[in-house]
Amino acid sequence: MTYRMVQVGLGGQGETWLTEAIPPNVEASRVEVVAAVDTDPERHELAQEELGLAAERCYTDLDTALHERTADFCSVVTPPAAHEPVVDTALNHGLDILSEKPIADTLEGSVRIARAVEAAGAKMGLTMTHRFDQDKTTFRRAVDGATPVDYLTARFTGNVRERGHYSTYVHEMENMLLLDGAIHHLDMLAAMVDAPCERVYAETWVPEGADYQGDCTGLVTLTFADGTRAHYEGSYANATTLNGWGHEQFRAECADETVVLDNRDVERFDRDPERAGESAGRKDGTSVPNVERETWTNAWLIEQFCEWLDGGEPMPTNVESTLESMAIVFAAIESSETGEAVEVPRLLDEARAVAKVQ
Repeated sequence: MTYRMVQVGLGGQGETWLTEAIPPNVEASRVEVVAAVDTDPERHELAQEELGLAAERCYTDLDTALHERTADFCSVVTPPAAHEPVVDTALNHGLDILSEKPIADTLEGSVRIARAVEAAGAKMGLTMTHRFDQDKTTFRRAVDGATPVDYLTARFTGNVRERGHYSTYVHEMENMLLLDGAIHHLDMLAAMVDAPCERVYAETWVPEGADYQGDCTGLVTLTFADGTRAHYEGSYANATTLNGWGHEQFRAECADETVVLDNRDVERFDRDPERAGESAGRKDGTSVPNVERETWTNAWLIEQFCEWLDGGEPMPTNVESTLESMAIVFAAIESSETGEAVEVPRLLDEARAVAKVQ
């Protein structure tokens, strides 16, 4: 079935949707874009060029667009603070929703959105893009085939201190590392553990000379209910881009092997008792062939969302399951502010209680 879609947000990541994520799904007859919405009319031209939309199908107001155009679902590719009103408008018009991360800019707002979606009987998915990139998928499947995981590490470090690399709003965000970047990385770490995250400890800061209002560098430690640990290192303000966006390093330490993803290459290193104490070089590992499929990242996630709308199983990053990743992120924010480890279930329970009162 072909689903009628309204694209909400045409700048920044919205441009990537227009040029990379949506076209393969249009070609496969999964979606038909019936309208595009952005509060900046100067961005409408891109939707007209990339999607072939007529000028009258481009709007500055979502409610107007949905009154004039019949749709099945809408995207939400706006700054996080604007997610909740977009979702409310879409639900009022009976639409399902596919949204960029995070669910909202607060945990309470994320809970309210999840409850509103449930109350409306709608479907909502999140584009946790990194988990569905080719190199990350290859790594996850290699880890799935390894012996039980003891601990995991992740590293994202970049020399992007100045403006011009990302959307302007990212530089004004509070807790920008955790809300804009680390949400992907922490979500992936959590997805590789067969147990909920129980506790988070984090330290975040803004290094001298970094042009970010919110903390852009940090270290996070996760403890899971089955005893698995994970550690995350993230920075937008290092002197060198060792593992920049899309080229992160992940490592899984297992009982009998180590699996490493580094700059989009995956290798596995078997435990060799005869080489105990010797350092292993990169050539000592076994290269893991990439998993192959036609689409990746958001293009694949749109495909998964359409399969869900077709009556299939909920996509892995449905709004309810993504609440757990959101709770990890906001636990890290609270931990950094208080200097104490934060219990993730407690934080999520408190957010649910506050959201219920509202």
